[in-house]
Amino acid sequence: MVEIEFLGPIKLDTIKLEASNLAEVKEKLNRYTDFELNEWLKICAVAVNDEIVSSLETPLKDGDKISILPPVCGG
Repeated sequence: MVEIEFLGPIKLDTIKLEASNLAEVKEKLNRYTDFELNEWLKICAVAVNDEIVSSLETPLKDGDKISILPPVCGG
């Protein structure tokens, strides 16, 4: 089981689910009924255990922490 945390303005609680790679996580999150979450997923970066990743084939193991990171702007 992996833990998924949503950072910044995404107002969702941390969830846990079974997934062997990020493609499975994406598929399961896309089924989520929250329209706002689906919009966020299109523009967010993803980190696994605090390291930014870009491949949906990134393997996951039990206990991994996935962070959904919305874009930010600064001044």
